Amino acid sequence: MSSFLLSTPRLASRPGSRASAHRTRAFTIIQVMVSMSVGSIVMSFAVPKVKQAERQSRSTIIIADLRTFVTAFEGYAQEGRGWPAESAAGELPPEMAERLGSTGWLRATPIGGQYNWESNQMHGGVRYRAVISISETGLAALPVNEEVLTEIDRLKDDGNLETGSFRTGVNNDPIYIIQQ
Repeated sequence: MSSFLLSTPRLASRPGSRASAHRTRAFTIIQVMVSMSVGSIVMSFAVPKVKQAERQSRSTIIIADLRTFVTAFEGYAQEGRGWPAESAAGELPPEMAERLGSTGWLRATPIGGQYNWESNQMHGGVRYRAVISISETGLAALPVNEEVLTEIDRLKDDGNLETGSFRTGVNNDPIYIIQQ
C-alpha cells in the first residue's frame, strides 16, 4: 500500500495521465493582483524620481549653455567692441559667429524655445544692457514650466525667479541678465 501511495504522485504528474489533465500550472487571480499592486507601488516611487532627474538634466544643459554664451559675449565686450547688436530669437548675432558657431545657439533649448540675444531692452519696466533670453519661435514652442525654471534658478542663481541674474521677463520668458 505504501508503494502505491508513493507512486501516485508520479502517475499524476506524468503527461497524458488524468490527474495532469486537470492540473494546470497558472497564476491565481490573487497572485496577479498582488503582483500588480507591488508593481504599482514601485512605479509610484519611481515616476517622480525619473521626472526629477529629467528636470535636473534639462536645467543642467541650460546652465552649461548659458555659461558658454555668457563667456563668449563678455569676451567680445571686453575687447572694447561693446555688446553685439540685437538679434531675433533663434538668430545668432553676426558678431558672435566666430566665438559661438551656430549649433548651440540656433537649436531649440531643452525646455523649448530658442536663445535670444537682447541688447538694451526693457523687461518688466527695467532696461537691461545685455540679456540672453529664451523665447518662443515658429520652430520651437516655449511651454512655461515654472518647476523647471525654478530648478534652473536654484542651480544657477538664488532660487527666486523675481530676483537675481536668472528670472522671468516679458511673457514669462526666462532671461539671464549679463549687465543691467
